[in-house]
Amino acid sequence: MRSNMGSTKMELNQAVRSVGAETVQEDREEALAKVEIWRYVYGFVEIAVVSCAVELGIPDLLEGRDQPVPLEDLASATGSDPQLLSRVMRFLINRRIFKEGPASSPGYVQTPLSRLLMKTRGGSQASLLQLMSSPAMMDPLQYLSRYLKGEVSLPFVGAHGVDLWGYGAAHREDCDLFRLAMACCARGTVPALIRAYPEVFEGVRSVVDVGGSDGTALRILVGACPWIHGINFDLPHVVSNAQKIHGVEHVGGDMFVHVPEADAAFIMWVLHDWEDDDCVRILTNCRQAVPPRTGKVIIVESVIAEEPDHGADKLNDAALMLDMCMMAYTNGGKERTLVEWKDILDRSGFASHSIKPIPGELRSVIVAYP
Repeated sequence: MRSNMGSTKMELNQAVRSVGAETVQEDREEALAKVEIWRYVYGFVEIAVVSCAVELGIPDLLEGRDQPVPLEDLASATGSDPQLLSRVMRFLINRRIFKEGPASSPGYVQTPLSRLLMKTRGGSQASLLQLMSSPAMMDPLQYLSRYLKGEVSLPFVGAHGVDLWGYGAAHREDCDLFRLAMACCARGTVPALIRAYPEVFEGVRSVVDVGGSDGTALRILVGACPWIHGINFDLPHVVSNAQKIHGVEHVGGDMFVHVPEADAAFIMWVLHDWEDDDCVRILTNCRQAVPPRTGKVIIVESVIAEEPDHGADKLNDAALMLDMCMMAYTNGGKERTLVEWKDILDRSGFASHSIKPIPGELRSVIVAYP
C-alpha cells in the first residue's frame, strides 16, 4: 500500500507533461519564444522612454561634460524626481542609450546613440523620434487590422477623421513637429549623400527640390556646393512660411501639375507617401523639368530587400517598419524594392537609372536619366 510521503517521480513527470512540452527541447524552444514575444508585448515602452529623455533634454545636458553627471545634478537640471529618474536612466543604460561612469566617479555619460538625440546637434533624430512617438502618429497603427478587413478607408482616417494632409492643415503644432522631423532627416541624409557621392552634383548649376518643405535640404546642398542655385518647390502655404536662404529661391506650386525647370530635380522622402500611379505623375513632371540630354532626377528613398532576411540587416528591418508606417499614414504609399522602383521609373519615361545605398543611412540615392 502506498504511503502518504508524497508523489512518486513518475507522477511528477506526468504532472510536468500535463502542463508543458513533451520534451526538454520543446520546453527550451517555447521558453526562447516567450522571451522574444515579451519584446513585442512591451516594445512600445522603448520609444516612450527614449522620448521622455529627449523631452527632458537629458542628451543635451550630458554633452561636453568632463566628468559623469551625478543623478542629483541631472534630476535638479531636469526638474525630475531623483528616484524616478534613476529608474528611467537604468532602463536607457540597459538599451545602451547612455552609459554609467566608473565607480570612482558615479554618474551618467553620453554615447553615440544619445548624441543622435540632442536637440542642438546637426544630424539629430530627436524631432523625428518625438513625431513618431506622438499620439497623432501612434494612434493610426491601432487601426491596421480594421484597414486590412476594409472596415476603415485608411488607418489615419480611422484615428483622426481626416487624412494626414488634412490633419496637418488643422493642427499647427503637429504640423510644425512634422516639418522639424523632415528637417532633421535632411540634416542627416544630405551631408551623407554629398560625402559618399559628390559626383551626383558634378556639372549641376541648378537644383529644384520637389516637396522641399522649409528648404533645409537645399540650405545644406547650396552651402556645400555654392555654385548651385536652389529652387525650393512645395505647396504655396508651405513655402510662404519658409525663411530666406542665400542661394535658394522659394517657389509655390503643385508637383502633380508642374515642376520648375532646373539642371536636376531632387526629391527626398516624398515618393513613399504616394501610390505607384501618383509617383509616375510626379516623376514624369520631374523628368520634363530637366534637360533631356544632360538632366537628372535625384531620388532619395529607402529600397527594401526582395527576400526577407529575418532582421539580420538592421537598415532593411527599419525600412520594413517604415513601410508599415506608410500603410498606416498614407493612401497607397509604401517603401519599394528594386523591382518596384524600376517599374515606376520605366513607366515615367526614364532611359536609365542607378541605385546606390547611402552609407549609414536608411535611404539610397536613385539617379534617373531622361
